[in-house]
Amino acid sequence: MKPTLLILAAGMASRYGSMKQIDGFGPNGETIIDYSIYDAIKAGFGKVVFIIKEEFVDNFKAIFEPKLTGKIETDYVFQNFDLKQFGIEEEIYREKPWGTAHAILSARKVIKEPFCVINADDYYGFDAFKKMVDFLNNEATDSNYSIVGYQIGKTLSDFGSVSRGVCKTNAAGYLEEITERTQVYKKGDGIVYEENGVEYPLEFNTPVSMNFWGFTPAVFKLTEDLFKVFALENKDKPKAEFFIPLIGENLVKTNTASFKVIPTDNQWFGVTYKEDKPFVQNSIDQLVKDGTYPENLWNN
Repeated sequence: MKPTLLILAAGMASRYGSMKQIDGFGPNGETIIDYSIYDAIKAGFGKVVFIIKEEFVDNFKAIFEPKLTGKIETDYVFQNFDLKQFGIEEEIYREKPWGTAHAILSARKVIKEPFCVINADDYYGFDAFKKMVDFLNNEATDSNYSIVGYQIGKTLSDFGSVSRGVCKTNAAGYLEEITERTQVYKKGDGIVYEENGVEYPLEFNTPVSMNFWGFTPAVFKLTEDLFKVFALENKDKPKAEFFIPLIGENLVKTNTASFKVIPTDNQWFGVTYKEDKPFVQNSIDQLVKDGTYPENLWNN
């Protein structure tokens, strides 16, 4: 059975100012998701599942179904606030969704095969999809997962600081810990992160998570158990978020599962800020000129 691609597309883009998940960047208005799915099909994925808000389902289907019919199986799941599905009877007030790790629980009833999770608004490159498929087909077990590690120097914006999950690995290339650095930016010819007003340097090739994770369906039960604890512990923190790195951190610390850090030297790019859009468009134009992608992605 071919692996599944799970795309996180339910979040709203507060800093970007609009729904960047379905904004057009390619020569014919292709979204970043289009390029991810194109690479995923080429790499050997068999199904794509979109995590979206229910009110956007018609929008997404209108955009993607005409392109994908006959090329890859599709499904749609919705992230919602209902805690009773997890056995939590207590009413908990929220100002925002519960986060990316909670979002993947939305897919637990439709994914029965090894799968990977990506962000809708990030460009990852074919190399990452191919390496992930190889891992999911040949190495993934219920206690051996993975994460694609990008070189931090190839993931930054020219228009402001970014958050990056900095990965520390052991000699065998497995994750020891992942630390969220919330203020990472270029400074001169170098890279720094800021903490409590102090700047610390980072090497260009430091591996970071861009939310490209590989799992088996066993992770759903593990995540659900962790989420129940998280929700009750944070019931008085309406902005607290349950992120995927928290799963990785917990499973590694408790020796429940290991995470192979799969290195890629692909250039990552994304649209954190509105000002990033021309750079992304130019980057895609260059990839088309280089022959990485056809000019008309789906009509070839």
